[in-house]
Amino acid sequence: MLQENGLEAVPLLADGNLVDGAWGSDRPSLPLTPLRVHEARWAGKTIKDKLVEVRQALAVAHADCFLATTLDEVAWLYNLRGNDVPYNPVFVSYALVSMTDAVLYTNPAKVPPPVADHLKEGGVIVRPYDSLVPDVRSKASGKAIIAMDFSKVSYAVYQAAEEAAAAGPRGRKRTAADAVVASNGTQQQKHAVVDLSSPVVNAKALKNSAELEGMREAHLRDAVAICDFLEWLGDKIGSGGTLTEVEVDLELTGRRQQQQGFNEPSFPTIAGANSNGAIIHYRPQEGSCKTVDGNTLLLIDSGGQYDCGTTDITRTFHFGNPTAHQKRCYTRVLQGHIALSQAIFPEGTPGSAIDALARLPLWSDGLNYRHGTGHGVGAALNVHEGPQSISTRYWITTPLQVGMICSNEPGYYEDGGFGIRIENLLVIQEADTKFRFGGSTFMAFEDLTLVPIQTKMIDPALLTPAEEQWLDDYHRKVREAVSPRLAGKPAVLEWLKRHTAPVREQLAATGIAAATKAAVAVPVA
Repeated sequence: MLQENGLEAVPLLADGNLVDGAWGSDRPSLPLTPLRVHEARWAGKTIKDKLVEVRQALAVAHADCFLATTLDEVAWLYNLRGNDVPYNPVFVSYALVSMTDAVLYTNPAKVPPPVADHLKEGGVIVRPYDSLVPDVRSKASGKAIIAMDFSKVSYAVYQAAEEAAAAGPRGRKRTAADAVVASNGTQQQKHAVVDLSSPVVNAKALKNSAELEGMREAHLRDAVAICDFLEWLGDKIGSGGTLTEVEVDLELTGRRQQQQGFNEPSFPTIAGANSNGAIIHYRPQEGSCKTVDGNTLLLIDSGGQYDCGTTDITRTFHFGNPTAHQKRCYTRVLQGHIALSQAIFPEGTPGSAIDALARLPLWSDGLNYRHGTGHGVGAALNVHEGPQSISTRYWITTPLQVGMICSNEPGYYEDGGFGIRIENLLVIQEADTKFRFGGSTFMAFEDLTLVPIQTKMIDPALLTPAEEQWLDDYHRKVREAVSPRLAGKPAVLEWLKRHTAPVREQLAATGIAAATKAAVAVPVA
C-alpha cells in the first residue's frame, strides 16, 4: 500500500534508537535481581527435553538456529524464573538455540551458582545480554539461517542479521554462489532470517502433568487465602465496619503472603466498589478510591504467583440488599459462566466458536460485555498468555487443546452503576462422550479455581434445575478440596461450610425463597 502511494517506510536506526535518545541519562538501569530455578517437580520437563522439541521444529523449518525473544518463552524453555517485571516471574533475556548449542543472553551477575549449575546441566551457555546482536551478526555472516517469530522480534535484531548476511563472512559481499535457485529456475538472494511461529508458544500452552499438578496446588493455597479473607471481610462489614478499596487489596494480598511459595500478585488487584466495578481494568488508588460498607456491591479480581503455579479469580459480592435488577444481571452472568464450564466440543474448535455460550443468557435480556470471555494462563508464568483465546476475536483460530488453561469470566457492567464478573480458571481435558463422531476426540473443562460463588445475588426464579445442580456440585468440590487445609482455622472452615451448602439451603438462610416452578432455559438460536 505504501509503494502504491509513492511512500516508503524507512527504519530510524542509523542514528540510534529514538526511545533511548528520549530517555537520555534518566533511563533506569536494568534490574539485577537474581534468577531462580523453577523446580523440576513443577516444570515436568528438563531443559534438554525442551531443547529437543525446539530442534525438531528447526529441522522442519530447515533453519540452523532459533531465537526466542519473549521473556516468558525464555523462562519456560530454560526452567528459570525472575523478578524483572512486576507481577510476571520473568527476566530480561534472549535465548538462541542451534542444533549443537543453546545460549542464554542475560546479565551474568544475575546468575547465582545454583542457576549456573542448572544451566550447565541443561547444556546452556550464559552470555551477556548485549552480546546478542553481535552473535546474531556473526551467525548470519557465516551463512546460518536464523528462525525467529517476526511478530515478536525487534527490527534491530532482524536488520542486524540481514545486513550481516548481505555482507558475508568478514565483510565479503555475497555473490551468485551464495544465491539459492527458486522453483522457477531464477537465482534469489538467500535470506539469513526466516519467519517461524515460535515452537515454544504451543509447547508452553499445553501443560504437562507436573505443571497441572502445580496449578492445582496453587489454587488450593489461593483458596485458603481467599476464604480466610472473605470470612474476615464478612465479619467486618457485618459488624458495621468499613474499609477502602485499597485496604481490600492489602488485606487480601496479606493473606496470600502467608501461603507457602507465594512470590507476588499475578496482576494489580481490581477491587471495584459500586460504580468502580464497572471500570473493567480499574485499579484503586489512595485518596480517590471508594469505601466498602454494608450497601456495597464489590467486584474483586485478583491473583497470585506461587512457586508452583499462577492464579486468577474474580468474585462479586453484595454486603446488603441487592436490587432485583442487580440480581437478575448477576444470575445471567452466572448462567453464562456455568454454560461455558459445562461445554463439550470437538477437537479443532477455536475459542471463538464457544464464546457465545457465555453470552447467551445475557443476550436473552439484551445485555452483553465488551471484553473477551477467556484468556490463556501460564504455569507459574504470565497470567495472560496465548495462543488460545475465548473471545469474539474470530481471527484467532488456534484450536483449544487438551492441557491448555483458560479463564472463564463473563461479566456485565453499567457505567456509573456497578460491575459484575465471575471468573474461574479451567483446564481442558478429554471428554468422556458416548460416541466419537468421525473418530474425533471431544473435550471438556475442569475447574481449577476453588472458591465459593455468592448465592445471595442469585435470582432463583431464573436458574434451571441443571444450573442449580452445577452450582451445588461445584460447591461440594470446593468444600471437599479446601476443608482439610482449614483444620487450623475453625472460623474460616465454618464459613466455608455455610457458603458451600446447597443453593436452596443458602437462599433459605438469607430469607430468599427458591423458585417453585421450573425456569425456562435460554434458547440457543
